Amino acid sequence: MYDVTAIGELLIDFAPVSMDGDGYPTLAAKPGGAPGNYLAALAAYGMKTAMISKVGDDAFGEKLIGTMQKAGIDTKGIVRDGSAFTTLAFVTLDASGNRSFSFARKPGADTLLRFDEIDLSLIEEAKVFHFGSLSLTAEPIREATQKSVSYAKDLGKIITFDPNLRLPLWDSQEEAKKQILWSLGQADIVKISDDEVEFLWGCDEREGSDILLRHFGVKLAMVTLGPQGCILQNKNGHVFVPCPQTDTIDTTGAGDIFGGSAVSRIMKLDKPLDVLTVGELREIATFASYAASFSTQKPGGIPSIPQEFEILEAMNRGRRRF
Repeated sequence: MYDVTAIGELLIDFAPVSMDGDGYPTLAAKPGGAPGNYLAALAAYGMKTAMISKVGDDAFGEKLIGTMQKAGIDTKGIVRDGSAFTTLAFVTLDASGNRSFSFARKPGADTLLRFDEIDLSLIEEAKVFHFGSLSLTAEPIREATQKSVSYAKDLGKIITFDPNLRLPLWDSQEEAKKQILWSLGQADIVKISDDEVEFLWGCDEREGSDILLRHFGVKLAMVTLGPQGCILQNKNGHVFVPCPQTDTIDTTGAGDIFGGSAVSRIMKLDKPLDVLTVGELREIATFASYAASFSTQKPGGIPSIPQEFEILEAMNRGRRRF
């Protein structure tokens, strides 16, 4: 049995480490892909996880499979494809560590995954099934993802979704909205950023979490606000939790680590989403905020995931201040 199975992209993030006199960066390759980061956080905090994806039959694909295995993620659902390269993402950072992306994905191997290549036992044996919007940007991965979500819902699995909006990968903003709105209607748990709330509805974060519960039937909304903190809301109420202050150098993967960290605490509580108390929501949000914030002190996604004891010790120190 698995706690969480995810479908989606695995890729290589190339992040700048220095700049020459003409402004050309020296880049370092890091493992990437939001679902992989998400699962790695879950695995780091004691959950059994599995990945469904496709990589190129190349050196980067092999490295990514090895990284997933090292993180404790079951990789038997990762398919190799000799007809396309593993997707590459080139990251630039501003002075605050915030990112922008350029992609080599025309097509990338992850977009070529077909439903008939998926080991359905990985969905059948999981409690939670997770997906993101990058699996909906192109065919055949879009159809594979939609069929997988439908299959998981028919089996009564908890569905989690992260929009993880990357507009350069979409044909249009209208298509991005269409696919994301469809996805919200499938999900029990949604992790969404304040920027994504603004993109979809042009409203503030609290209104966004209300929309998710009222109009899409989401049972738990998790809205991240960058360095300001997060909002968690279910039918019993909402909480706002600020982020701890850190010296941020790279925000890559922080949102994914937030999502995986939060779901790890939810799984440990082992309670239906709509009976979680406001106090329990606060504990979930606090743990996830510490995990995400601490991850920004190191470069990359998976390599930056903090250990559980570090987070719990920091949370206890924070409580003792009050």
